[in-house]
Amino acid sequence: MPKRESLSERIHALEPHFALAKPEGASRTLKAVILLHGCGGRKPIMDNYAKAVTDAGAAALIVDSYAHRGIGRHVAYATVCTGARLQGRERAGDLYAAFAWLRAQPWCGPVIAAGWSHGSWTIMDALTMESRREGERATGIHDLPDEPLKDLAGAFLVYPYVGPGSLARRKRWRLTPETIAIVGGRDLIVGAKAPMQTLNDLRASGAPIETHLFETATHAFDEGDAKDLRVRYDPALTARAEHLLTQLIERV
Repeated sequence: MPKRESLSERIHALEPHFALAKPEGASRTLKAVILLHGCGGRKPIMDNYAKAVTDAGAAALIVDSYAHRGIGRHVAYATVCTGARLQGRERAGDLYAAFAWLRAQPWCGPVIAAGWSHGSWTIMDALTMESRREGERATGIHDLPDEPLKDLAGAFLVYPYVGPGSLARRKRWRLTPETIAIVGGRDLIVGAKAPMQTLNDLRASGAPIETHLFETATHAFDEGDAKDLRVRYDPALTARAEHLLTQLIERV
């Protein structure tokens, strides 16, 4: 069971590990993108996407979900990546906290939540949980507002995990922000069939999801330093993914 705490306590735990980047010289209201890493933890890939966000004129907030929990890289691969620890619905509390922190900033305008693999799982579960009680039980945060992601403007999902523990695999979204999703046609880690089916089902239930199947993409196709033999870095597809994120920022 997750540790019980208040939303402000979760924000306090996460805030030292936030990495906030703004466009140079920004002095006005900014759109903002929350970036949630995959199960392997915070990697340089997050900084690459953060630069794409700031180049598009928005603020980027990278959230490290492991530092305050004391989860190192090897432990993450052994526990989080296997689903034994910190499933998407529990980690949704980090998304709620980051969203609340951003909305309290005087410069913050519309907010997009972006996630990679486990980060996408987190976003999708956060959009699926049907009530405050369900959210409090899953995240351990005992004083969530009635709608923790009120006015979330968009979601950006890259090679999303929708395995057995995913709520979105069997339930519709409670909130339906404008969404762009990318699925890898050669993804041997989360697959392509289940994510495509889930995204199609969600779209059929009313969620405005634009899905892009990158036919030749593996999992983590945008991770230049990946050491997994199932992963192949593709700079052209990475640039395409960054462009899609830029498009979403422009739309919202």
